[in-house]
Amino acid sequence: MTDPTFPDHFSDRAAGYREYRPTYPRELVDFLADTSPGTALAWEAGCGSGQLSVGLLERFDRVVATDASAEQLAHARRHERIEYRRALAEDSGLPAHCADLAVAAQAAHWFDLDAYYAEVKRVARRGAVIALICYDLLSAGDDVDPIVSHFYREVLAPYWPPERRLVEAGYRTIPFPFEEIPAPALELHADWTLEQLLGYARTWSGVRALEKARGPGAVEALGEELAPLWGDGGKATRRITWPLAMRVGRVG
Repeated sequence: MTDPTFPDHFSDRAAGYREYRPTYPRELVDFLADTSPGTALAWEAGCGSGQLSVGLLERFDRVVATDASAEQLAHARRHERIEYRRALAEDSGLPAHCADLAVAAQAAHWFDLDAYYAEVKRVARRGAVIALICYDLLSAGDDVDPIVSHFYREVLAPYWPPERRLVEAGYRTIPFPFEEIPAPALELHADWTLEQLLGYARTWSGVRALEKARGPGAVEALGEELAPLWGDGGKATRRITWPLAMRVGRVG
């Protein structure tokens, strides 16, 4: 499958994406399962390397996880009850009316939403749930957050793709033609050293664009600024937090 319109910001960083992107909390999976009409099949579009896909198995019998990037899928977390497919979110290849849940985590801002919504309506069984999930800038502590925020909002400002604004708005600005379901306030958590935080920063699309324009070194400079504050020369472990934002709806 090839598609010149696919905005591929991550294939060349697929290994880092698997290593450093955070996984999702069990509370999210429980909410999605409890809200869905059944738990036979969940379809995750834009699955990347499977950060949510594996977690869905805690409550769903089977997961079909699709992504347009062959490199992302090559690094995906394997499980016998997950079927990974290379496919666009807008053309999953799934049969009609088969899925209890259609979910996209940190991915929907890259989709052609009209076409994706049409595919969701085709694939979903009656009463199925659609959930679009995203997370914005992390927090690692009051002492380091201003430095990370400056890097994100000032240094990278010219390099973020326009789709990033949808994430920053918590997906509230996107059209969502479904009966909306209130979602709980949830967070992602990770306990990371400074090097792990920097590994995560290297997966950002804004960093990729900056390095293409100006060469490497920006993340390393960020690390040098953070190291004196981080603790134990950067080797200390800090609790990292990302608030989740969700749009959740019922497919008629």
